Amino acid sequence: MCVIFFYANSQPNSDGYKLILASNRDEFFARETQTAAKWSNSDHVYGGIDLEPGREGGTWLAVSNNKGIFKVGALLNLTGEPKPRNAVAHKNILQPHNNTNNNGCNNSSQNKQQRQSNNEHFLLGRGMIVADYVRQSDDQHNIFNYNQHLLTECTKYSAFNFVSIEIGDASKPAQINLLSNVPPMLSPFEQEECCGFGNSLSACPFEKVRHGQEHFKQIVSKYGHSDVDTLSSELLRLLKNKRKFWPDAELKRRAPSWGEGLSALNVHIAEHSYGSRTHSIILVDAHDKLHFIEETMVGLDPNGEWRKTHIENQFKSI
Repeated sequence: MCVIFFYANSQPNSDGYKLILASNRDEFFARETQTAAKWSNSDHVYGGIDLEPGREGGTWLAVSNNKGIFKVGALLNLTGEPKPRNAVAHKNILQPHNNTNNNGCNNSSQNKQQRQSNNEHFLLGRGMIVADYVRQSDDQHNIFNYNQHLLTECTKYSAFNFVSIEIGDASKPAQINLLSNVPPMLSPFEQEECCGFGNSLSACPFEKVRHGQEHFKQIVSKYGHSDVDTLSSELLRLLKNKRKFWPDAELKRRAPSWGEGLSALNVHIAEHSYGSRTHSIILVDAHDKLHFIEETMVGLDPNGEWRKTHIENQFKSI
């Protein structure tokens, strides 16, 4: 479960922002993750990295700048959907745990045959959707072509919402897309619109997303020309809201057992060691200065230590 709220505008006033983004990552507390940073293999990309065995290298949220174009990618699970039919295997997925012989040694020939025979049971790793999008800067990976290609391949993944944003020079508006794969559909959104998405289809938002989006609009309206510290403080306050927006018919339908626990923007389900373990803010000002602010849990206790990261980078305007 995750939520994301954002505002994009390629033509802000000099004291405004090209991008204002706030997102919560909800995940099991024990899942191994790298804190937001510049990527070592792509130094124009910033974001966290999933270190879960079999999912290494993927991400749920990242931003890049290459040749003056900002790209943002975000991935949200679609809760309560069955796995798509006709799924295929992928090199980045976790293989079965019984791929060893009795003495624990790897039998590559036997394992290869087993993986091939079991291809229908595996799905592509969704975290690579974001990583591939933000890393590459050729025409094949621009927002239009990438989403068109992904739309033809999207049934090979578990259910997801993929948010993509591309902000270039002021001669054209920011481009914003939401691609969902259950059912496959691609929806464009206009710049200067305050968008909010969660773990349901955009036409049927959870109550917390609907309320959060309204609160986000108020923040953008009131603080959208404020300094970074003031704006980010208000956005973090939004992300840390523990109020449960319950009952929620759509959330109850998708997650009948966990619904009430998931109904807050800031999730904490203690019995499952699950919740909002990372709060992320991405700001790009009118002069192409990036601020990536992250607060993330250090251990397994949301009431314990949190690590704050603030990345700043002044990019050249085109």
